[in-house]
Formats: sequence, structure tokens, C-alpha cells
Amino acid sequence: MKTIHARVDAKNPDVAIMRQAAKIIKNGGLVAFPTETVYGLGADAQNAEAVAKVYKAKGRPSDNPLIWHSNSVQDLRDVAEFSKTACKLADAFWPGALTLVLPSKTPVYPKTIAVRVSSHPVLQALIAESKCIIAAPSANTSGRPSPTKASHVSEDLNGIIEMIIDGGFSHKGLESTVVDLSIGTIRLLRPGAVTLEMLRDIVGEVDLPNLKELENDTPLSPGMKYRHYAPHAPIILVEEGQAQTTAKIYKEKGETVGILETSKYKNLDLAAKDLFDRLRQFDEQDVSIIVAEKVSEEGIGLAIMNRLNKAAARV
Repeated sequence: MKTIHARVDAKNPDVAIMRQAAKIIKNGGLVAFPTETVYGLGADAQNAEAVAKVYKAKGRPSDNPLIWHSNSVQDLRDVAEFSKTACKLADAFWPGALTLVLPSKTPVYPKTIAVRVSSHPVLQALIAESKCIIAAPSANTSGRPSPTKASHVSEDLNGIIEMIIDGGFSHKGLESTVVDLSIGTIRLLRPGAVTLEMLRDIVGEVDLPNLKELENDTPLSPGMKYRHYAPHAPIILVEEGQAQTTAKIYKEKGETVGILETSKYKNLDLAAKDLFDRLRQFDEQDVSIIVAEKVSEEGIGLAIMNRLNKAAARV
């Protein structure tokens, strides 16, 4: 398959390109596109054959659910049960980097469904032109670092999917926050740019379950069960300020070392934006080991550590 590569202005995407992409979606094909979080790989959510292609293209386990994206909360109400709490969170953070896991109304996902309204103009235009709810995971080979620019998508999926829309760098750089509202409590399943503190400001107490224990359950959202975000080389996590010292030890043993010094960033939002790009750069450099500094698990730091811990888990 020859993959179409199209560059657009992320804030004002070309109408002709978006119509071409929408036609692919409506015809059951796959399109990769930028979002405010990471690049997504989209299909018509209610076309079972198209959704099956997403799993095949990514090499994704079939029990790992996809997030359904729409511009319309009403369209998502047609497929999911919205509680008062869900409405409060949607009002506060949509459009934006928040996914809600809700009781399902659709036979595609009989029990729960993950839904989101994105703020990115390219995805909004694709949904509007295709008139589809779009099911989309991150646009990478399953288990690899998520893509934050089109070249990352091309590394993994060129020649496998119909189209890649290049809208520049994803400005948040980590996948959406996932909150589960399906069992009566409010549980944070995947931290992201909508932080635990921000959620608690809106709805009060939010549970932070033991995500390791939840790996044994049927996954309710992406990012819960399987090894994720992993570069080729193993990652060694060290305390802040210890990266250079630890790297020196491994270099003396003959290792080629990649160093991720989060302490050198002015703020952790920039560290989050760069994380997956840096991990992919280490692959390009063919390092044999990566030394990465831990960060405080406050604000966006909780999401960064979630991704680093997943990437470091060689299972």
C-alpha cells in the first residue's frame, strides 16, 4: 500500500485534504492525524471491518479497547450513559485531553466505552467532514513510544495505512487522561495533562487505584494492561540529578548510554512534550541502555512517571 502524506496547518487545515481524509474514513480506511495529546490512528468507529484494520495495523491485542472521538457530546450520549459527574467533567475539560469511561449503550462495547471530545482542529475537521464518530488509539506499533509528530507515525505505519496527516508536533505529548465513571466511583486509570489535582478541583475525591493490580482485569481503556511506550533499549530509572553519574558507570562497562535528564527542563510540561520524541531518538542512536531521571508525582509529573514506569517494565 502507498501511504498518502499530507502536510496541513494545524490551526487551519486545508479543506481539500480533510475531505480526502474523510473519504478514506467513510470508505473503511485508516488515517493518522495529530491531536493535542499524541497522533491518533482513526477509523469509522461503527464500521467493524475498519476497526479491525486498526488492530491489525498496530499489532494491538483485540481486548485493548479504543477511544471513540466526536465533536458532539450528544453523539457520545447516544453511545454512552452520562451521569451528573460525567457531565461536570465534560463541561470542565471538553474539548480537551480527557477521556471518560462510561457505561455503554452500544453493542460494539457491551459494558463500558471510552469517549472523548478533542480540541485539535485537524481531528475536529476530520470528524466534521466524515460525519463519523472516529475510533482512534495512538498511531504507532503497539508497545512502542507514542507518536508526537508525523515522522514517528511514518516510522511505524508507512505502507500499512492509507494516509498520514502531518500537523506538526503534538503540543501536550502524552495521551489523554482517562477517568473511569462506570462503577459509581471516580477512578483515574491513566494520568495525563488533565491532572489529578485539576480533576479533584471539579468533582472532589478521585481514586488513584493500584494500576498494577488492574492489569489482571479486562482493560477499560488504553494504557492499562500491556507493555507500553517502550524504546528498544532497557530503561534504568534513577533519582533526580543522578543521571550523569549512573550513565558513567554503564559507559565504563562498555554500554552506549542515552540520558534523559528531566531536571534540566524549565518545567515538566516541556518534559512531557519531549518524552516520546526523546525515546524514539534513542532508538535512532541505537543506544544499548537508557538512564532516565524520575520526577515528582505531582501535576503532570504523575503522568510522566506513569509512562516511564510502563516503558521501563520489560514484560
